[in-house]
Amino acid sequence: MAEVRTAKEDAKPEQAPARSYWRCNKQDFFPDKSFENFAAYKAAVAKTCSRLTDRLLDRSTDARELVELRRQSEHEMKRCLTWWDLMWLSFGSVVGAGIFTITGQEARQSAGPAIILSYAISGLSALLSVFCYTEFAVEIPCAGGSFSYLRIELGDFIAFLAAGNILLEAVVGAAGLGRSWSSYFASIIKDDPDFLRIRVNSFPKGFNLLDPLAVVVLLIANGIAMTGTKRTSFLNWISSIISSMIILLIIVLGFVRGSFSNLSPFFPFGVKGVFKAAAVVYWSYTGFDMVATMAEETKNPSRDIPIGLVGSMSVITVVYCLMSLALTMLQKYNEIDINAAYSVAFAKIGMNWARYLVSACALKGMTTSLLVGSMGQARYTTQIARSHMIPPWFALVHPKTGTPIYATLLVTISSAIISFFSSLDVLSSIFSFSTLTIFMLMAVSLLVRRYYVREVTQKVDLLKFLACLFLVFVSSIGAAVLWNTNVGGWIGYSVAGVIWFLGNLGMALLPMQRLPKVWGVPLVPWLPSLSIGMNLLLIGSLGTLAFWRFFVCSAVMLVYYLFIGLHATYDMANPNEQNDAAVPTEQKDVAVPTEQK
Repeated sequence: MAEVRTAKEDAKPEQAPARSYWRCNKQDFFPDKSFENFAAYKAAVAKTCSRLTDRLLDRSTDARELVELRRQSEHEMKRCLTWWDLMWLSFGSVVGAGIFTITGQEARQSAGPAIILSYAISGLSALLSVFCYTEFAVEIPCAGGSFSYLRIELGDFIAFLAAGNILLEAVVGAAGLGRSWSSYFASIIKDDPDFLRIRVNSFPKGFNLLDPLAVVVLLIANGIAMTGTKRTSFLNWISSIISSMIILLIIVLGFVRGSFSNLSPFFPFGVKGVFKAAAVVYWSYTGFDMVATMAEETKNPSRDIPIGLVGSMSVITVVYCLMSLALTMLQKYNEIDINAAYSVAFAKIGMNWARYLVSACALKGMTTSLLVGSMGQARYTTQIARSHMIPPWFALVHPKTGTPIYATLLVTISSAIISFFSSLDVLSSIFSFSTLTIFMLMAVSLLVRRYYVREVTQKVDLLKFLACLFLVFVSSIGAAVLWNTNVGGWIGYSVAGVIWFLGNLGMALLPMQRLPKVWGVPLVPWLPSLSIGMNLLLIGSLGTLAFWRFFVCSAVMLVYYLFIGLHATYDMANPNEQNDAAVPTEQKDVAVPTEQK
């Protein structure tokens, strides 16, 4: 029987079949013209210098980051978060990531009872960075976070260096949390944080304790994060409310059972030790930047993000100071266990039940930090992939869960491998350097956004702004050098302070080219410049080994950029440029009719 078709059916265009999410081919990884074949790639590499110049000068736009790049994911992320979700996501991400793991290490080795001041200094610096993040997140609510903000204000190349450090931060941070989770769980079973690890004497120190439990924890936490944003947020804020009550109990017990005599001497390592510890305990405050990446999934970013970020971080700073003070009151600084400080401290004063309570709270805190960190890290990775700096396959969003599963897997597998081998002290210095560098660049970006608008700012005003910004940088670096070399005395610091003040005064007298539409950082340029200075001072306190590790990692990133990332992003920014090497010879020789030219 002949098939009967209606006119309406005949008129309906045939739709292309939907592409499966679970695909993996060359076109998904390298769709750009420079990678069509070997000849095209060879031609692209030959143009590296001109393309690098283009990338150094190019700037993205708000519309490109918010609209154009989002199409690369094929499916939208779901707007399902409120200020309540963001507040507890910030709390769950930050509290537990470092306070239970780094406090004991730095109190014993660097600051002593003055660790409370280290947390206060880092908290102030983190809060300044929160202000910068909040202004950007309100105006550019996309998944890229600091990567997108830097790409708009400082250009493609700086954004790539930040992207590399963001991925490094994500992988190292998750690996460190996995190791810490393993240490606390082992301390519940036995007074040995390394009880569940496998020692291999032939491996170098710092890499000779293999940790299979850390790998399992990372796989489970990231697996939950892949199932859906709202579900993960719900689990986080329920568990975070319970843990906040336990933290309050820990603080009360510390003050009741502790002794003020344990706070003497207060500065066993001097003031320099306080700043050295502050640079490392900054890890305890990281996580709020992950919440900024959830802006694309926030219902009302202009209202919810300032409440969620600024409010939660202010409370967290106070909580950290009180918790660190409670720990140093419970034990002399030189008796603190560097792997499971709080649980061991309560055990030594005979409160075994409190020991298990603390360990359970620490495990919960680190678990929620892994959950939220997994969500934020995947969003960072998604936006980086959308720009083609890494293969766009990682930008794909699953149509049902609304989450970037491939991006999550990238961070999960990488962090699991690193956590299996690397100890906590090796991971913490790398993590802090990357984080502080990104936060410093964010403050610079905010100043650029306020004082420079392309084709609007007059050249003379731009030169004045750059000169003032240079003075802020020189004075901040000078102060950091003086502090870490013990050279110059009060005269050197006074000179650095005067130069810093003059740089900011000069900027304050310049006309602002852009004002925030909804929420903005107060006291610009003073607060962003203070953030630059504090971050540079903390970076200078990390030590020579951290610098070497950072530079080696950056060199590896640069090699990748010059051979892959540069050409992929150039092709995406210049889609209409013809790549002769990619066109077959027989097509080049065909004459084109005049009317088609």
